[in-house]
Amino acid sequence: MSDPLLRLSGVRRRFRQGMSELEILQGVDLELGAGTIAALVGPSGSGKSTLLHIAGLLERPSAGEVTIEGRSCGPLGDRERTRLRREQIGFVYQFHNLLPDFTALENVMMPQLVAGRGRGEARRRAGELLGRMGLAERVGHRPGRLSGGEQQRVAIARALANEPRLILADEPTGNLDPHTADTVFAELLGVARASGTAMLIATHNPELAARMDATWRLSDGRLERA
Repeated sequence: MSDPLLRLSGVRRRFRQGMSELEILQGVDLELGAGTIAALVGPSGSGKSTLLHIAGLLERPSAGEVTIEGRSCGPLGDRERTRLRREQIGFVYQFHNLLPDFTALENVMMPQLVAGRGRGEARRRAGELLGRMGLAERVGHRPGRLSGGEQQRVAIARALANEPRLILADEPTGNLDPHTADTVFAELLGVARASGTAMLIATHNPELAARMDATWRLSDGRLERA
């Protein structure tokens, strides 16, 4: 049996608060196989964002191990962690963080150019992804001229631009109205299913969580299969 795409083993995360220490994650274990779409649920402040940041190599755990495709990430230096994030991981946030002075097409091209892809190929890939997101007619528009749902679809296209093996999404539909949220989520799910990308999605929406393959619940620093 092949290794899971993502494995967290005994992950702990502590923060110093004045003279005391606050432990946000208390020995978290999680495995996510290729092509699996899993929900991460739990109350606000439970540490979902921290868990995603650690899984995505944006933060280091205080203890425990993060393994991606069988490779332990603990010993990796910052440069290698950055390379692994760029090549293997895509992020989608509640607030899209698009570059306001660039068009939708340019926003999706940007991570590809950073990764060393040629400009022509990056443009073709960006146009293809935006077309799959139903934005073929909006590629030349800057974020300020796009609706909230359209901006989030651009953000999803950007996250998929470098064909990551893993997508980490932090409340990707949390600031959208229910109808738009459902549409955006359906597009995100459809693209992931078609490409075999593994996804871990933090959400407060139980209906969205129910549409995924598995649900993990984080509470009081501990993670359990729901």
